[in-house]
Amino acid sequence: MKKRKTKITRNYLMHPAGSVLIETGNTKVICTATVEKGVPSFLRDAEPKQGWLTAEYSMLPGAPNSRFRREHKGIKGRTAEIQRLIGRSLRAVVDLNKFPGYQITIDCDVIQADGGTRTASVTGACVALYDAFCKMKESNQLENDPFKEWVAAISVGIVNGKPVVDLCYEEDSNADVDMNVVMTESGKFIEIQGTAEAEPFDDKELAIMLKEAKKGIKELIKYQKKVIEGK
Repeated sequence: MKKRKTKITRNYLMHPAGSVLIETGNTKVICTATVEKGVPSFLRDAEPKQGWLTAEYSMLPGAPNSRFRREHKGIKGRTAEIQRLIGRSLRAVVDLNKFPGYQITIDCDVIQADGGTRTASVTGACVALYDAFCKMKESNQLENDPFKEWVAAISVGIVNGKPVVDLCYEEDSNADVDMNVVMTESGKFIEIQGTAEAEPFDDKELAIMLKEAKKGIKELIKYQKKVIEGK
């Protein structure tokens, strides 16, 4: 049940308002938060005025064990699904009304993939977003802090009849059940994606997986805070 070691390096790139490198086992993702003036057209006449947060996700061709083809002609279904997941997860923990007139774009670029890229993206992007808000406050772009609480994500599954947290690619490929869980610091779920890959799972197994996922996410959020504190 032991999860892989996670390491987050802040200020990984010089230009974005927030940027981190998150390493979860052998998975490595660069997460950035870019702040721009202006909002999408569907929000221009909205009352009260608000900001917007969106996310993009991509994988370098050399990131997985076989070359990943670049998506030149529009993003594929898996990429679109992950982008929406990251965006939903972060919008759930911010107050859009507190950064009116600004759009924040989260970019999650996988540079090495060994399972759990979407969950690592959520966890790392939350730190990048927190740093972006800090810079906005320093430059007087914000009157009030939009950040409500932390959010993190983790994978959990059943492999060879046993629950496993934070699956690597090999474990994921051989899992009877694969689940991704996104949860806030206050213990509320944003997303639970669970699929029986081989054998169907019952209520007892579901409860075990959720328990282990919650435990793992609480540890990740504790680590996010330590990273911010410079520990």
